[in-house]
Formats: sequence, C-alpha cells, structure tokens
Amino acid sequence: MMKHIVVAVDGSQVSAAAIEQAVSVARQRHMTLAGVFVIDGNWPDYIGNDWQSSKGARQGFLDYMLKEQEAQAQAAQSQFEEAVGQLPETHFTILAGDPTEVLSKLASEPQTELLVTSKRVFQVSGRPSLKGLAKTLIKRATQPVLFTP
Repeated sequence: MMKHIVVAVDGSQVSAAAIEQAVSVARQRHMTLAGVFVIDGNWPDYIGNDWQSSKGARQGFLDYMLKEQEAQAQAAQSQFEEAVGQLPETHFTILAGDPTEVLSKLASEPQTELLVTSKRVFQVSGRPSLKGLAKTLIKRATQPVLFTP
C-alpha cells in the first residue's frame, strides 16, 4: 500500500503554510500528496432544533452554510492545485462529516505517513468547536501530524 502525505486545505490564508510544508515534504520524499477539504455536516446539531423557532429559518440557514462550504471547497481545490504545480502524484478530495473526526481518522490510517494542517484550518466557516482541533489530533492521531500556525 502506497503511503502518502495528507494536507487539510480550506481555501483560506491559514492553509497556505500547511500546503507549502506538505509540498516540500512530498518533493523531498517523492511521495504522493492528498489535499482534503471537509464539508462540515454537523451544523444541524450545532445550531439545534429550536433555532429561531422556525423550520424555514433553520433550513434556510443550513442551506446557506452548505453553499458557503461548497464555495470554500472550490476555493480550497484551486488553492491546492495552484500550490502543487507540477508535483506528480497529487489528488484532492472533498469529504463530509465532522472535520475533527475526519482528520482524526485520516491521521490514524496506516497509509497516511504524515498529516499536515494548520491549527486554525476549517475555522473560516465559524465553527468554534474547531478551536480544539490541534489538541484533539494530538490525542487521537497514531501517525505523525505537522501543525502550522
């Protein structure tokens, strides 16, 4: 099974340093590089069922957040593709779920040699629960994790 480097990309400036580090390591070690964006599927749980006491308002907000995240996913893919340039063996994936859980799982898969991420990745969507991402990854990851500011 081919081992690879995974980098969390959110299309914002904070993930630029992570991509740069991941590209550098991938070049040095001649490894594949996988860019990952996670569409946060936990917004319904985060805002609760009684949000503004209206199903229409709640659903409208959830639809808005999904569109925002889809736009972020496109920006993340563009950011990744521009940064990797001519680096061979790269691919970009959009996953869905809780970003902390998804990155924890990726950081524990045997084929992941290294997970590179910013301590502030995926916070562009405003989820305060992601502020503890680095601490959680340190506890859960079985493979090495490199954090950038």
